[in-house]
Amino acid sequence: MTVKPIPEGYPRVTPYLCVDGAAAAIDFYVSVFGASERMRMPASDGRIGHAELAFGNSVVMLADEYPEINFRSPKTVGGTPITLHVYVEDVDAVFDKALARGAKELSPVKNEFYGDRTGQLEDPFGHRWNLATHVEDVPPEEMEKRAKEALQSNGD
Repeated sequence: MTVKPIPEGYPRVTPYLCVDGAAAAIDFYVSVFGASERMRMPASDGRIGHAELAFGNSVVMLADEYPEINFRSPKTVGGTPITLHVYVEDVDAVFDKALARGAKELSPVKNEFYGDRTGQLEDPFGHRWNLATHVEDVPPEEMEKRAKEALQSNGD
């Protein structure tokens, strides 16, 4: 029997989040973003040592903070340079639900030139999420025109 170097059911790139309060984060991601819990491995001290969530055909791994191995959350290190982009069926509804559950709006939901309706938020655990619903297929020529207009309106 040959072992596959990339296991079945795992994409090549999988974000791994460090969360101060992994159990609460799992609940948030399941109830707000519609993720499903694939697995959870509690540690003997009550922390979550490893968990996996499915977001459609994508996987996000997460665990509680483990400062003893320098695994620290955005709240501990003062923020994150990473934003996770997630397509959802109804960006307005999911965005509002996230805000009601304690997320902080970073950019309001709006239609963008590239055909997505999108908004950005920070979840209660310090992770940034760009939520989007694709609302328009934009042909390449139109995309180029709109991109130039968007850059000009931003002062670039």
